[in-house]
Amino acid sequence: MIEKAYFASGCFWGTEYYFMQLPRIATQVGYMGGLTFAPTYREVCTGDTGHIETVEIVYDNEQLQYETLVKLFFETHNFSQIDGQGPDIGSQYVSVIFYTNEKQRDIATYYITLLQTKGYFVATQLRQAEEFWVAEDYHQTYYTKTGGTPYCHKYTKIF
Repeated sequence: MIEKAYFASGCFWGTEYYFMQLPRIATQVGYMGGLTFAPTYREVCTGDTGHIETVEIVYDNEQLQYETLVKLFFETHNFSQIDGQGPDIGSQYVSVIFYTNEKQRDIATYYITLLQTKGYFVATQLRQAEEFWVAEDYHQTYYTKTGGTPYCHKYTKIF
């Protein structure tokens, strides 16, 4: 069955970069969680819209488990940073799992609790998914287009 998942972990370029390494998924970067209708990147960067840079992942849950996405999310950013990610500071860069159903919420809660029992501080917010606004074309698959690699995301094995 085709499902959508939404993750925010700092600059969406880096978040998308790591999720794109998984087989049989589709990604888009965009904005979620704010009040502004159809926000632009420039508006989101002011911090006044309430939107967060987010990656939408479309996947077949018979081919790829949501748990795999959640683990990769936590292993590719500093989930203990409250005010952003690395050098990117601001409300649009916070760590959030936007769940689309109770199963996603329960799985995310399980992994947050697991990390906490291992002694990690988890600043990641868990919120119900809202309207997803697709970002401008030049943001989509950014590192594929530029040949670069993420500057504020790195993979660290945890699970």
